[in-house]
Amino acid sequence: MMRKTIGYAAKSAGALLEPCELDRRALRDNDVALQVTYCGVCHSDLHQVRNDWGTAKFPMIPGHEIVGKVLDVGPRVSRFKRGDSVAVGCMVDSCKACDQCHKGEEQFCREGMVATYNGRDRTSGEVTLGGYSKMKVVRDDFVLSVPPGLDLSRAAPLLCAGITTYSPLREWGVGVGSRVGVVGLGGLGHMGVKIASAMGAHVTVVSTSPGKEEEAFGLGADAFLLSTDAAAVEKAVGSFELILDTVPVQHDLNAYLPMLDVDGTIVLVGQLGPMGELGSAPLVRGRKRVAGSFIGGVKQTQELLDFCARKNVLPECEIIRMDQINEAFVRMEKSDVRYRFVIDMSTLDSI
Repeated sequence: MMRKTIGYAAKSAGALLEPCELDRRALRDNDVALQVTYCGVCHSDLHQVRNDWGTAKFPMIPGHEIVGKVLDVGPRVSRFKRGDSVAVGCMVDSCKACDQCHKGEEQFCREGMVATYNGRDRTSGEVTLGGYSKMKVVRDDFVLSVPPGLDLSRAAPLLCAGITTYSPLREWGVGVGSRVGVVGLGGLGHMGVKIASAMGAHVTVVSTSPGKEEEAFGLGADAFLLSTDAAAVEKAVGSFELILDTVPVQHDLNAYLPMLDVDGTIVLVGQLGPMGELGSAPLVRGRKRVAGSFIGGVKQTQELLDFCARKNVLPECEIIRMDQINEAFVRMEKSDVRYRFVIDMSTLDSI
């Protein structure tokens, strides 16, 4: 039997989000139904609502940073029981049969991962609806356990901002003594600083804004590099083994390539879209690389949650009511948040 619930939806591109009723599917044998207690607000939610990437499906219920409690499980589910604290990130299904899925890299599924919202359910073909709602039903393979001790009110952004920065840090082998630069100090950047620092790396925040210096050290950075200071940039040549570039808009990568050491890599995690012209000389002469990274697979995302619980790594959050979401979008576009909004879904009681 379908389950009725409530949420907030955008009915068309650029529309304000407003209360709505919706149906969640009847539980399949391998499904988990969860009550959403907190949902993070990602910058991609704003992009999707505005249809900036041209793939949006309406009406849309955003939200892919979901924390909640299990309400019910299908008969084939053994990992979870009613009342468990759980989480759901950016994807809710994949083919589970291809080489990438077998490697635990479901985000690179050859048939395409099913996004938590604005995707297509593999069984019904219906558009997936996200976490800006009181309840969600998800295949159990894509439900994560929230470790004891992890603050539920602050855990939600780990499901996107956290794994987006954790995954490249793990893939490029960051550990004790690694020299890491983090470009940008927003929602992604502040998580990159915290996680790299917890891994034992020497972390430098690279920013165009001198006003970010105090914030950088407060988040755990070891050094700050003002990228508009020519003398400081000259001294930073060859400084980093890895640069995590979290800037969400088009920018000049050539400014950062000299900062990489031989065999260094700059990993893009913030911008989706055209890049400017890239000079090849620093790459060739230093065997340097420009790479990109997406989210992580289910196993790695669970690893992240366990790591953050162990190391007490949490995002800096501003908790908002559900009816403040449109104001939050406006503020987010102005970078007026330190550093992530999280919706307290208990504030969505009726419509």
